[in-house]
Amino acid sequence: MSRWKSFIILLSVIGPGIITASIDNDASGITTYSVAGARYGYALLWILIPTTVALIVTQEMVARMGVVTGKGLSDLIRENYGVKTTFYMMMVLLIANFGTTVAEFAGWAASMEMFGLSKYFMVPLGAFGVWLLVTRGSYRTVEIVLLGACLLYFGYIFSGIMAGPKWGDVLQSTLVPKIKWEPEFIMLSIAIIGTTITPWMQFYLQSSIAEKGIKKENYKFSKLDVVAGCFITNIVAFFIIVTCATTLFPDGIRINDAKEAAIALTPFAGQHASTLFAVSLANASILGAIIVPLATAYYICEAMGWEAGVNKSFKEAPQFMWIYTALITVSALLVLIPNAPLILLMVLSSVLNGILLPFVLVFAISLVNNRKIMGEYTNSKAYNYISWGTIGVLIVLTTTLLVMVAVPVK
Repeated sequence: MSRWKSFIILLSVIGPGIITASIDNDASGITTYSVAGARYGYALLWILIPTTVALIVTQEMVARMGVVTGKGLSDLIRENYGVKTTFYMMMVLLIANFGTTVAEFAGWAASMEMFGLSKYFMVPLGAFGVWLLVTRGSYRTVEIVLLGACLLYFGYIFSGIMAGPKWGDVLQSTLVPKIKWEPEFIMLSIAIIGTTITPWMQFYLQSSIAEKGIKKENYKFSKLDVVAGCFITNIVAFFIIVTCATTLFPDGIRINDAKEAAIALTPFAGQHASTLFAVSLANASILGAIIVPLATAYYICEAMGWEAGVNKSFKEAPQFMWIYTALITVSALLVLIPNAPLILLMVLSSVLNGILLPFVLVFAISLVNNRKIMGEYTNSKAYNYISWGTIGVLIVLTTTLLVMVAVPVK
């Protein structure tokens, strides 16, 4: 195959991996990284290395299943484990993703208010724009818009460079693991991993690859897309931590969310760095508001055997379109209600995602090793060791996080 032909195929295949991984850096993810940097400086940077490996392992498996089977993960779970199991899993995921979608619109509202724009105008406008893009656009149109918007994540990289970190200290903290046996340090460590690897990612990536119709012979290009996405998302996470660690940590400035981080940056890194941080937060929030409801609509419809896909109309896939519409509408309206229990919803979302993640990954690794489904594309022994090891670590960390949430340390 000529280099030019390979390049053309790469351009046609690229998208699902980069989009899925990048948009995992949503409003809640950015908040986690910002708080981690402000609270512990560079000390948590090393966690991004094993997290990147774990993300590549899990994303590559579901991408491979999407290419080989041409089906979404929900489809495969329903076909192999029954409708009842799939139904209960989908209902819990629906509640969890509803909370996550609310968090995305809350992040969008917060970033807009930083620029002096009323959330009562910008949230409905953002919701309508998101709805219009997905319900009236084609898959290719949506993908191009999302890929273009992913470029704005580089704003965090520029913010980190403008903050002027001590690169020797940054490198040492990245390569030399240090653990502080403090509840908050452990909680943030787990949160970094938990916000990077989520249940909805697995469903969305496999569904989008299946809808795109990527062929087995082109899987090496799809794999490159997935691996590149995993590196990009954690490079962005790296610079978010570096930015807040450099500017806020030395002065002991505590923050609770990404909006506070953007505001606090101004006196230390300058107005431009603060603005870049805020614009990137707005971008991440609105992209999350597109993808999380879209992932939800995909996996529920696949689980129930309903038609699904961005390329389909309301008439062709009514359940898919109405689930997406309902999630967008209700989430946006909830953000506009004064004193709405947004924090409760976000915490509930995190807890439910934490409970479900091990189950989703166990289903995924069981399916990817089923020769009736995957043929010669099952995992190798070495890859299985890495996969099960990754899942084992995630189960332990998730259990620890749930215990810490259920029994807060005084």
